[in-house]
Amino acid sequence: MRIISGKYKGRHLEPPKNITARPTTDFAKESLFNLFTNRLDYDGIDVLDLFAGTGGIGLEFVSRGARSVIAVEKAHVQQNYIIGVCKQLGVDNLQVVRGDAFRYLNACSYMFDVIFADPPYALETLAELPDIIFSRHLLKEGGIFVLEHSANNNFAQHAHFVEERNYGNVHFSFFE
Repeated sequence: MRIISGKYKGRHLEPPKNITARPTTDFAKESLFNLFTNRLDYDGIDVLDLFAGTGGIGLEFVSRGARSVIAVEKAHVQQNYIIGVCKQLGVDNLQVVRGDAFRYLNACSYMFDVIFADPPYALETLAELPDIIFSRHLLKEGGIFVLEHSANNNFAQHAHFVEERNYGNVHFSFFE
């Protein structure tokens, strides 16, 4: 895993072998952030990274100037890895929340400029994420929600759906 741009550009981070997450590929992550660069001013944004896994997406936002990132991750190995990387890099604006992403969303009282979710592709409740985020008003005005999923999901009929981008087996659905 590498950080593509910003303050920590080019840093290679090696997740432990026993990690159960499926990190977003560097190719898909680079393509995603190219899209974000055309839509966002990274300076001062607040980001929520759900199902954070190795923390690659959140760390990329931090590297590019995000004010704050909250990374929600349930698995202890992944949580500890993200915390360790933050200590190694001296990152103090990425907070790891240990727990279930759905519980976090249902209790959350913050609003974010960007919400990114990379749940397990086989998660039965994956399709509920857009409805929860918009019913709880978790995006700031002009905010973006991006859901990573497999080809088995199609969100084109969702009221807040904007577009879908595909990078190999990785699909990103954008909502506003």
